Amino acid sequence: MIALFSDTHELHAPAFEFFRGERVPCFETPARAAFVKKSLQQAGHALRQPHVDSRAVLAQIHSARYLAFLENAWSDWLALAPGNAGLQPFPSVWPVRTLRSDREPANFVARLGLYSMDNGSPLSAGTWAAAKAGADAAASAAALLGEGARAVFCCSRPPGHHAGADFMGGYCFLNNAAVAAQALRNSGRARVAVLDVDYHHGNGTQSIFYDRSDVLFVSLHGDPHTEYPFYLGHADETGEGAGLGFNLNLPLAAGSSAGAWFDALEQGCLRISQFGAEALVVSLGLDTFEDDPISTFALKLADFRRLGQKLAALGLPTVFVLEGGYAAEALGTNAVEVLDGFDQGA
Repeated sequence: MIALFSDTHELHAPAFEFFRGERVPCFETPARAAFVKKSLQQAGHALRQPHVDSRAVLAQIHSARYLAFLENAWSDWLALAPGNAGLQPFPSVWPVRTLRSDREPANFVARLGLYSMDNGSPLSAGTWAAAKAGADAAASAAALLGEGARAVFCCSRPPGHHAGADFMGGYCFLNNAAVAAQALRNSGRARVAVLDVDYHHGNGTQSIFYDRSDVLFVSLHGDPHTEYPFYLGHADETGEGAGLGFNLNLPLAAGSSAGAWFDALEQGCLRISQFGAEALVVSLGLDTFEDDPISTFALKLADFRRLGQKLAALGLPTVFVLEGGYAAEALGTNAVEVLDGFDQGA
């Protein structure tokens, strides 16, 4: 399978984050993509550079003022004070209920809060470049499907599925899965399905396509009653307006077995088949692994090959986009199992 990889991801390398109120080393690190790249090479998958500029598609997915903020955030942070180059900016105030979000403040930290859903997505000097490279990979993958590729894997980071039209969060800045889906629509695919198998609900992807009937969003994830992102991902969220009936959430209790997870996957795949999708985008979160440090599902190595085989059975041109997965050393092996299972089942 073709795999898209850019060393630019290494430029996003914040030193720490806040987890359950404590300052801790980042879970989302450059080592994640490095382990996946190594496993891809060992398994014989062809690595290519992204070749499509995603700016036009990004403008269809994200608001103009959010993109401008994100692209200039680090330079704005440096301009704020002489010592900021050695510091990481975090938001400290958010425009929650009754506060206005239509006016962009001049204060940098206030703007950071305006565009953040949490304080767990640290910026660094290369965040924009790394995120943009991931979006370029997603747009490139869609283009390769248009040229006849059966499937393409985007080995990119930071992840993207928590990023909404005008906000970042959950380590995500630009929504790569949404970029891939929109690029596929732009190329003439009438109906595109996005399947999110990350442990955490892809709230950003859901919100971007929630009122659309041309992109079906299906997600199986930890129940938001107890699991991040908490405020989206419930089963009663089925779309609105033209999109009513085109959003399917399959939340599972923390600690659910692999059997329960695959039962949910079966429901999701059935809905994709009923939808009549012409292409599939998979938000490939691998934090469902039994040894993941911040998740509680129990999938084993063999389960990831089974996942790939199940996805291949849908018979659709497919873009895989790397999302979560924080057992870094196992991440590459798990990713390759999915891709090899897909190739085996195709």
